[in-house]
Amino acid sequence: MLYQLALDELKNKIKLIQTEWKVINGYSPIEHIKTRIKEHKSILEKLERKGFDLTVENMIANIHDIAGMRIVFSFAQDIYLLLDHLKMRDDLKIIEIKDYIAVPKPNGYQSLHVIVAVPLTLFEGQRWIKVEIQMRTLAMDFWASMEHILFYKYEKQVPSHVVMELTEAARAADSLDKKMHRLRKEIMGVSEAALPQKTNTNLLR
Repeated sequence: MLYQLALDELKNKIKLIQTEWKVINGYSPIEHIKTRIKEHKSILEKLERKGFDLTVENMIANIHDIAGMRIVFSFAQDIYLLLDHLKMRDDLKIIEIKDYIAVPKPNGYQSLHVIVAVPLTLFEGQRWIKVEIQMRTLAMDFWASMEHILFYKYEKQVPSHVVMELTEAARAADSLDKKMHRLRKEIMGVSEAALPQKTNTNLLR
């Protein structure tokens, strides 16, 4: 229950940011948001893999992704814009950042993982509940979804040539993200030249 409440609280904060972006810039770079609570079986398996006894205390202290949120963006640069904003907020705590965009995993996986603590005010007092946020572009999210489906289909015994092609596809997705960023910069440069009175466009760079 507490993890679901923390997810709901965090989702409301992100939706407010979306609304502000739309008001200031005319659109939000966030395409969509998904949330999930980790299944009991997965929590127990992760505790065992990490070598912890199967207790609630160990679950709370050592499993950081029981509550998960995925935020999908149009452009990679906007991911870091949101990260910078989250760092400045006093109603969240940043616990850990893993940047698989700057340094992708060997298979090509890209995403920014951020563990945050969300405050909940309860009768017993304030509790800080951990939520993992994964931030990706549309291209990164498509690749990760396809990779997950293929590994599930092959029961994680994926042929080596498929692994190689998946890695090549990850590079192609990264190339597409970079190309779309260049196009956006060019289009916004033309727009600013034509409409010099427009302000605040720098917030999305």
